[in-house]
Amino acid sequence: MTRTSLSVEDVREAVFQAAALPLSRAVTLPPETYIDPGFFAHEAEMVLARGWICLAHVSQLKKPGDYLRLDVLGEPMVVIRGRDGDMRVLSRVCPHRGADILHPVFGGGEEGNEPILVCPYHRWSFEADGALKGCPEMQKAEGFEKADWRLAPFRAEIWHGFVFVNISGDAAPVAELYAGFGDAIAPWSAAEMEVVIELKWDCDFNWKVMVENWIESYHHLGIHHHTLNTSMPAAMTWTEPEQGHFIRCHLPFNEKTRRATEEAAARDAALDGFKPVPGLPVDRQTEWGLYLGLPCFMLLTARDRVIWYRLLPQAEDRCALLTTTLVTKAAMTDPDYAATLEAETRMLRDFHVEDMQVNAAMQAGLRSSKVVRGRLSHLEEPIWHIQRYLSRRLRESEPRRPA
Repeated sequence: MTRTSLSVEDVREAVFQAAALPLSRAVTLPPETYIDPGFFAHEAEMVLARGWICLAHVSQLKKPGDYLRLDVLGEPMVVIRGRDGDMRVLSRVCPHRGADILHPVFGGGEEGNEPILVCPYHRWSFEADGALKGCPEMQKAEGFEKADWRLAPFRAEIWHGFVFVNISGDAAPVAELYAGFGDAIAPWSAAEMEVVIELKWDCDFNWKVMVENWIESYHHLGIHHHTLNTSMPAAMTWTEPEQGHFIRCHLPFNEKTRRATEEAAARDAALDGFKPVPGLPVDRQTEWGLYLGLPCFMLLTARDRVIWYRLLPQAEDRCALLTTTLVTKAAMTDPDYAATLEAETRMLRDFHVEDMQVNAAMQAGLRSSKVVRGRLSHLEEPIWHIQRYLSRRLRESEPRRPA
């Protein structure tokens, strides 16, 4: 048995109403915001495509021709480093007949090195900046000019070493939207770090299920009670006041872990984990910093690493997730690096398995005829911030009434 579904307009109104409540009265959004294909299509156009979505870190594409093949909201894209060293996000759609030049059916990998991109259909070839290089047997096409036929670019920006795309092409600059965010993570010099762990997850749940679970720490006392809550108790976590385009949360260590960290910081020594990032203030070493660059850029800072999540919404009940760990180049020269990398990869996988379990369970429950809209704890304040962001973005999409 299924419940009666709300229309997209009704769901929008419910989001507006929820966002207008004070935190002390906050409630969850209606299930349709997570399970309805009509609302996902609306949200993809009005929120996701109009924001910035993070696709890569510069360390993943070091050499000219290095590329990543990604599909973002139905758009076939390739992130590629050009001969000039610049990073670009290009459409994979050939301007000749519309074929996806890197479609998986052609046998290419999701990543690789291709200084020249070649469409297998008719062998049109393109430079890494999108310019058409070769097009066999087009000499009889009247008025044909190679310069007019290139792979279409998407608007892209690099911020602290992360490559972002804006599909609509009209978002404010990343640095402007994430100004305070950038200041907060500056001590880590993320642009100089290296991605050393990558874990891929095919997720059968809505993208908001993922970001809401990730940014609130209330669930430490539940699903993470044996992994994270022992060192970062849920009750000690807190969220900064509303920032607009990003959310910042603090996950302080408990007394025992804090003292051990302070002692290690005084000796510039590692605890469990990688060699620490140099120059961090002690108060930044004794907590995890949790950030959500809205709509879906997830970043975590710790004394020895940055953890970044690439989240690509795909449908109302599906998203693709890559969880990564970045460390300093100095950490990679440590004699114990190989053993540390193995242990930290296992740790990252273990606590993410817990998240994947509860996210899948939540998506399943949201389809029930008995699901209700619950109340939020004060420890779930970040979810309230997300609701308010969605409300603002959806209201901006409302048609203007004639004067």
